[in-house]
Amino acid sequence: MKADIETKLKILADAAKYDVSCASSGSKRANHNKGLGNATGMGICHSYTEDGRCVSLLKILLTNYCIYDCAYCVSRKSNDIQRVAFTVREVVELTINFYRRNYIEGLFLSSGILKNADYTNEKLIRIAKKLRIEERFNGYIHLKIIPGASPEVIREAGLYADRLSVNLEIPSEKSLKKIAPEKNHGNVYRPMNWLKEQISENREDRKKYRKTPRFAPGGQSTQVVVGATPETDYHILNLSASLYKEQQLKRVYYSGYIPVSQDNRLPIVNQAPLVRENRLYQADWLHRFYGFSMDEIIDKAQPSLDLKIDPKLGYALRHLDLFPVDINTAPYELILRIPGIGLKTAGMIVHSRKYGKVRYEDIKKMGAAMNRAKYFIQVSGRPLPLSTDTPEGIRHQIMYQDKKAQLTLFD
Repeated sequence: MKADIETKLKILADAAKYDVSCASSGSKRANHNKGLGNATGMGICHSYTEDGRCVSLLKILLTNYCIYDCAYCVSRKSNDIQRVAFTVREVVELTINFYRRNYIEGLFLSSGILKNADYTNEKLIRIAKKLRIEERFNGYIHLKIIPGASPEVIREAGLYADRLSVNLEIPSEKSLKKIAPEKNHGNVYRPMNWLKEQISENREDRKKYRKTPRFAPGGQSTQVVVGATPETDYHILNLSASLYKEQQLKRVYYSGYIPVSQDNRLPIVNQAPLVRENRLYQADWLHRFYGFSMDEIIDKAQPSLDLKIDPKLGYALRHLDLFPVDINTAPYELILRIPGIGLKTAGMIVHSRKYGKVRYEDIKKMGAAMNRAKYFIQVSGRPLPLSTDTPEGIRHQIMYQDKKAQLTLFD
């Protein structure tokens, strides 16, 4: 029995939820020729309404048919599920109709693998090409590159998509071979490296020739599944650091393993490791924006992140000899290492002290989380009077205050 469009959408949108690498920052595709949509400014997934809602992408698979039998994947070929596939025209019409109804601002498109990588990617590219050329759609498009795709196919994809991503999925080759024996990391790294070179070349070409077509202006990203295999946080974070440096990725996304089928090669878990996933994102953020090296965040001696406190607080408690920091004299880089003080607040502190001394009251007004920061700062040599100054005591106090604040939300 042939599935209708509504059934396809329900099945393929649900299957796409396991791929989390769909943020849309980094692209500035403007509307032109009176077309539809745009991807300027903050992009799509990172744009928020006044009530806090995040505007969304149409996030779907082209099909859940797949030639591979990856143990962790809901679309694995041995899984007994209903198989459906969109046509190219159906995806184009869905995107345009949803956009016209203001349901979405862009498209995230992935797929199970049909025949081979290039055959599948060519279908994805046909959709993006029709949207851009025939429908004059200028909204955000994120295309998934299937591992093993050829340079020629990737080159065409980059001309129509804002961002491309090749999913690494499993952190080590050894574990990948165990639960997805048809795959290998070489087929992932080759497209990544080629994308890095092509994006860099396009950037240089555009400096010389303004009319050079953009190539994947939002860069490339990847996804790592967390908890399906035994790799530690130390392994995963150092892998991410390498990907940012060597492949120049914009983002590495961490997806907590969700059991979708029974397989003795996979761990038995009741729910996704969401706290661990959150800690990995926090550590990743510290590395990319706060100037922390991965060795400062985690090491071989303690290869797992502390699930009870965030990694920035963990660093401060391990290095109390660096604190308290005088906010009126410390450099910006050191202020960034104070728990409870973020990028914006650190910038405001450095800017404000040009015009006078910054006081404790000022820091709070600037947005600092003083329940954390108070243990690690001083003003002009004057620390706050505190009930404890030991790592164990500070940790206990902050955890107690956090728990109390959470309970207050439900009063």
